[in-house]
Amino acid sequence: MSRSNLGWLLGIIGVSLLGITVSLSAPSREKDVDYEMVSLFVEVLDEVDSRYVRDLDADAKRKLVEDMINGGLSRLDPHSSYINPKRLQQFRKESKGKFGGVGIQITVDRQTNQLIVISPIVGTPAYNAGVMADDIIVKIDGKSTENMPLEEAVDRITGDPGEPVVLTVLHPGAKEPVDLKMKRAIVRVPSCLGDFRKPDNTWDFMYDKENKIGYIRLVAFNEPTAQELKDTIVELEKQGVRGLILDLRNNPGGMLETACDVADLFLSGGRIVSTRGRNHDEKTYVAKAPGTLLQPSEKYPMAVLINRYSASASEIVAAALQDHKRAVIIGERSYGKGSVQNVIPLKSGALKLTTASFWRPSGKNIHRFPDAKETDEWGVKPNEGFEIKLTPQERLDYLIYRRERDIIHGKNSGNHKTQPPKQDNQKQDDQPPNAKEKEKAKPFVDRVLQKAVEHIRNEISRIAGR
Repeated sequence: MSRSNLGWLLGIIGVSLLGITVSLSAPSREKDVDYEMVSLFVEVLDEVDSRYVRDLDADAKRKLVEDMINGGLSRLDPHSSYINPKRLQQFRKESKGKFGGVGIQITVDRQTNQLIVISPIVGTPAYNAGVMADDIIVKIDGKSTENMPLEEAVDRITGDPGEPVVLTVLHPGAKEPVDLKMKRAIVRVPSCLGDFRKPDNTWDFMYDKENKIGYIRLVAFNEPTAQELKDTIVELEKQGVRGLILDLRNNPGGMLETACDVADLFLSGGRIVSTRGRNHDEKTYVAKAPGTLLQPSEKYPMAVLINRYSASASEIVAAALQDHKRAVIIGERSYGKGSVQNVIPLKSGALKLTTASFWRPSGKNIHRFPDAKETDEWGVKPNEGFEIKLTPQERLDYLIYRRERDIIHGKNSGNHKTQPPKQDNQKQDDQPPNAKEKEKAKPFVDRVLQKAVEHIRNEISRIAGR
């Protein structure tokens, strides 16, 4: 690239990207700084193009520019990034609840710079292969992920349906990584799951048939989520549901508007969430009475389950229902992801940029900043008396237990669960002959869900005794 071409390119970039329409001979201080930064960027590209040890083709140059942009954006926060045209198509499919790939949400750990699984999507190739939340992805098809940009990792994991991919992952608490082989597929994301299945492998959302307690796991916040949840609850209402458990554990979030639509299903009025940004006034999302389910609310007790992996849209819903005293929050403190990303179209691809933060109806902050302490205000905390502290082994056991119950091995395979697990106070059949074998054979107990069921049962009894 010649110096004359460089000057011409700088002029074009200055006008089209930064909106510099005044004469460059007498720029303002701010525009002068902008021009210097653009000049530096282009000068570096020019030197690489002219002097690098080997010639770079167009694809390599484009990748270099993308990496430079994303490297800078990652210094702002881990949620801002440039989305190239190929990835933008995938991004749009994900928001609609249908996309190609293996079915995992991933991020880069801010402290270790490792590629981390936020959560596998239930029923997808990754989930069925054994990928777990908090897994470290060490390799993708044998290529190390050390210092691999997030966008490159996404590109390597996604691909044509039917094509194989191998993820080398280190499970939480494990000493050695394992290779997990899977085939890419068109991933359709159901939003509502139950705890156990009917004989035909469809979900049974009535957890406690005697007390009429419904149970719904929300695993996504995409476009169809609110309608799917509404349909599920309407069906439960036809069955005479008297209380509801909404499980948001391991839900990494999704669309802000969908989170508000979900919260609106349970609230007849009041603020759901507000967003604040530098370039726009505070925007408040308010619940409306039409369409509210499980009414009157005093008659239908609710519990919301969260853990340290409940983030973003999950936190909006949990915080809104807690602040309006519509539901009791049970489990662990949530993740603390309270920022809003807007997708800004560009001539080539798009920019996903953090433009605002969101705040609870109470006015409290949700976002956990990098220097935040445990004593600071962030995330969503369980109600007093409803915090369930889990050990690392319990978290791992839950993930294994949950995955084993969710996987469908085949039609009428006999692997579906047709009843919820027995509680600790229920008699177990075929007791092991000695204490050691008994401990080994003891089934996993979901203490968080158990606490929620106990609470809803007590509330139903209290309401009936009025």
